[in-house]
This record gives sequence, structure tokens and C-alpha cells, in this order.
Amino acid sequence: MIAIDQIELDFEVFNSKGNLDDKVAPKDGAYVFGLYLEGARWDIDAGVLSESIPKILFTLMPSIWLKPADKKDIKFPHHYTCPIYKTLDRRGTLSTTGHSTNFVCMIELNMQKKHIARHWVKRGVALITQLND
Repeated sequence: MIAIDQIELDFEVFNSKGNLDDKVAPKDGAYVFGLYLEGARWDIDAGVLSESIPKILFTLMPSIWLKPADKKDIKFPHHYTCPIYKTLDRRGTLSTTGHSTNFVCMIELNMQKKHIARHWVKRGVALITQLND
């Protein structure tokens, strides 16, 4: 019922306390799981990005619900626009769309009020679909 050019993705990060039934598909959108966070960690209790624990390079991101919604209904509070890459290289060849073949999309992640987006950019925070193991 919404025009295609008015649709954008809203994001909801689930905590690990069991509020996601991965056996049942959502009514709208899709559940994404198995992403790794580099340069930061996800604070499950607060539901925000937090500083990495020393000597831990990657943390498993909780499941994320990608929800299509009307642009005007989406309100991202204090957030960091986080890129998702296929591999740790964060590089690839440019496709005909002008994007890297390694780039997937951007996702909005909540962050603490004491930080600004530049804080996470300087740390190189990104979500990765696979590690080089």
C-alpha cells in the first residue's frame, strides 16, 4: 500500500534473551543473523554500540530485523550509519552501479549519547558477513 519510492528499511537489533524466533519468518522484512562487528561491540543490555573489549577484534552481532517502512515513519534516534561488507578486505572492484562488489549496504545502529558518529568512523566500525578463517 506504500509507493516503492517511499519505502526504506528500518532496523531492529534483538537482544540475546530470546525475543527472536528464527524458525518463523517475520510478517514483513527479514531476519539477518551471523554478522560480525569489527571495531566495536554491541551492548545487549543498553542496546547500543560500545567500545571493544581489549584484544577482542570481532564480536558476533545479535540478530537484526530488516523492516520495510514508509520513509516518513522511520525515526532513527542517535545512530551510527554502519557499512556491511562481505569480507574483511573492505575493498572490491567497482560494479556498474558505482559501488564496491564487497559492499552490501548501510545499517543504522543506535549509539550512546556521549558519542558522535565520527567516534565510530575513526575506529573503523563495520559489520562483516564472514571472517578470514
